[in-house]
Amino acid sequence: MSAKEKVNIDWENLRFDYIKTDFRYISRWKDGKWDEGELSEDNMLSISEASTALHYGQQCFEGLKAYRTKDGDIQLFRPDENSKRMAVSCRRLLMPEVPEDKFIEACKRVVKANEQYVPPYGTGATLYLRPFVIGVGHNVGVKPAPEYIFCIFCVPVGPYFKGGLAPVNFNVAEYDRAAPYGTGGVKVGGNYAASLLPHEKAVKAGFADCIYLDPLTHTKIEEVGAANFFGITKDNKFITPQSESILPSITKYSLMHIAKEYLGMEVEERDVLVDKLDEFAEAGACGTAAVITPIGGIEYKGKMHVFFSETEVGPVTHKLYDTLCGIQIGDIEAPKGWIVKVG
Repeated sequence: MSAKEKVNIDWENLRFDYIKTDFRYISRWKDGKWDEGELSEDNMLSISEASTALHYGQQCFEGLKAYRTKDGDIQLFRPDENSKRMAVSCRRLLMPEVPEDKFIEACKRVVKANEQYVPPYGTGATLYLRPFVIGVGHNVGVKPAPEYIFCIFCVPVGPYFKGGLAPVNFNVAEYDRAAPYGTGGVKVGGNYAASLLPHEKAVKAGFADCIYLDPLTHTKIEEVGAANFFGITKDNKFITPQSESILPSITKYSLMHIAKEYLGMEVEERDVLVDKLDEFAEAGACGTAAVITPIGGIEYKGKMHVFFSETEVGPVTHKLYDTLCGIQIGDIEAPKGWIVKVG
């Protein structure tokens, strides 16, 4: 029986929304160690009202996907990199790290247990995994929690932005998403809480989201909503901003490798000045959820700068997208270590 027959889901019209799946993985840290973890059918967590995750934001999360290949296999894309990034986030917030082998095995267990929710090959939909660590237990003072929960749930999703691979416009936010030397470089909830208001303002103004400039000088592009920025220069270089305040996107570093090794492009991480956007022929936002979102234009100080087109995707952006997606679904050979098969 195919996955399509097992669950009643319109795979081709999925949105990036929550759908309760059958199982999630939960492990608890207490007395200095993680327990073995278990699968649970309950999608509700019961925690102390004094949990540090609720009051002091001691929590972090990740996002990765499982893909179904043409021959029906299921594979994860670079889960080791998500594990490493979560470990950095945990260290920053004084939370216990989740060992890499435990992280990857937990991801595989969740996917196997919810195999019927992995969208069929060719639908453009994927199974999104959301691992997270939260500080729990009875604690009122501003200090690390006495206990922690590591959980992974999964959701079948469609494109993050409506319309899939189509250019959208952004404006430049008047707000910062993170402070200099703060938590911008780790994946913690506080960064996203700070983005809700500027995102709402951008959408009300007719944009998909907003661009955040560097918090110190407000002259350089850092992030695009909840994604990383990249630009293709007129002399065919792949450029992406470099800053300690930018979340190190696994998708971005994958695209950097693809641009260099598959497309033969020069690749640079460097400052991207917002008043010098005319150096780029194409631009995009990239991340696990959106993969690549082509940027049609950016409004800054009342003026709209259009890149390749507000209606059509640039050729280099399209090649990057097709190559990355081809690797993720198994149609293109992946670099060594990028793919983990779910047996």
